[in-house]
Amino acid sequence: MISSSPVTTALPLGYLRRVHHFAINVKEMQRSRHFYGKILGLYELTGAEVPETLKAEVAAGKVANFRTPDDTILDLFWEPDLSPPNADPKQQFTRANHLAFDIAPQFFDQAVEVLQQNQILIDHGPVSRPTGRGIYFYDPDGFLIEIRCNAE
Repeated sequence: MISSSPVTTALPLGYLRRVHHFAINVKEMQRSRHFYGKILGLYELTGAEVPETLKAEVAAGKVANFRTPDDTILDLFWEPDLSPPNADPKQQFTRANHLAFDIAPQFFDQAVEVLQQNQILIDHGPVSRPTGRGIYFYDPDGFLIEIRCNAE
């Protein structure tokens, strides 16, 4: 959670370039793949298009990746025991897993420092993967956010 003390540092406007991907939890993967791919017409990533870090999960049917028209990636994470907080689907609740922002690799360490200096609760990371680096942390309401960059 965010500290109540005043912010001493901040990332300059424009450092976060775009939403990199949005990940949501789904109860029934095939139904969700049909909805996002066939009904909404999003392009499903396959084969070499699937990020290396997710290939095993995609092959096991635990993750599916779609590309939106603006090139934002939508990741579906299979959570078979997922139940809505309310049986009425019109009641607000979220299936979101986390929101990820892309940052240039040269600014990644500065972003980590900003989070630490502002005493932001870190979930995990920084982590390094073949595809880049990331850090996961919480917003004031406890929603998981990621800042990530491509490998240099």
